[in-house]
Amino acid sequence: MSERILVDSYIKELELEYASTRKCLERIPVTLFDYKPHPTSMAMGYLTLLVAEIPLWITFMVEQGEVDFATYKRFEFTTSQELVDHFDEVFNGAKKSLASITDADLNAPFYLKREGQVLFTQPRHEGIGSTINHWVHHRGQLTVYMRLNGIAVPSIYGPSADDRTF
Repeated sequence: MSERILVDSYIKELELEYASTRKCLERIPVTLFDYKPHPTSMAMGYLTLLVAEIPLWITFMVEQGEVDFATYKRFEFTTSQELVDHFDEVFNGAKKSLASITDADLNAPFYLKREGQVLFTQPRHEGIGSTINHWVHHRGQLTVYMRLNGIAVPSIYGPSADDRTF
């Protein structure tokens, strides 16, 4: 039997981050998608989509071994529910992709490209770990946007000032 210690730990980590991420996404109204806390900040709608789509990067790493900025298509949506449904789909896709491989498969390279030009290469095990960190980072950024707009921040790693359930 092939070893799956690292793969299974990635799946578990994704699962642990899922519920709190979904709670954040569910609370973002489309009426605030143009909001920026600063002129150089990304818009709340873009950030929300980014948080929803980052698990898709894992699917690309596992199934295609690359992401090309020139051909990457961002999901288009008009309602918060469409975005949450998309998040559920990409999250489940990432888990399914990981469930189909072994730790040995994670040694294969991942390529980040723009118009076919390689910008960055790393082993998939490094790319998946940093992608999960990137996802958590941007969710944290989203919670700041939420706080600045009076949107209740859910409990993530413990109670929040808005949600004391834990």
